[in-house]
Amino acid sequence: MYRKGILIAIEGLDGSGKTTISRALVEWMRSRGFNAIYTAEPSTSPIGELIRSKIISGEIRRDTRIEALLFAADRLWHVLYEIEPLLGEGRIVVTDRYYFSSIAYQGALNVDIAWIRTLNKFAIKPDTAIYIDVTPEEALRRKKKEGLKLLFENIEYLRKVRRIYLELVNYGELRLVDGMRDFEEVLEEVKSIVNDLLSERGFS
Repeated sequence: MYRKGILIAIEGLDGSGKTTISRALVEWMRSRGFNAIYTAEPSTSPIGELIRSKIISGEIRRDTRIEALLFAADRLWHVLYEIEPLLGEGRIVVTDRYYFSSIAYQGALNVDIAWIRTLNKFAIKPDTAIYIDVTPEEALRRKKKEGLKLLFENIEYLRKVRRIYLELVNYGELRLVDGMRDFEEVLEEVKSIVNDLLSERGFS
């Protein structure tokens, strides 16, 4: 599809700061007069609600292929009814998680990554995708400090997730940003990447 807008994906482990960065990035662009909007996965669709209520609670994490299928179905809804219309309006869309999350999280559970990619072939390629990198130990420390319930506390599993993310960086699919630094430093680097993209696309 022809798109007038820009799609930016922000990825990372839970606790990496990606949600805070995504929201701050949108606010920064709005302050500069850009028509930017924040969105996230799982989406607000009925499938997204099912994922939040069942998978994230751990109730139906029995077969990871089913999990991958549900995330892909939710993503299709997200693309068809949120991302594509917004891009068609010329909006700058920042999505907090995208198909890279399925590759990393379900891939780390031994779901075939080639199959995950096939499931998500419909997904629009983002104009840029940024991975906020922190160690699993740091991610868990931050979540516990916030007093939040942890879905993935298995450190070995999180190391596998991170390893796949870093492979995607090496493949050139994700831009690496060191998330171990102070928040403002991380945000400034993300803003610099996005500012270059906006300039290339004639948005500045």
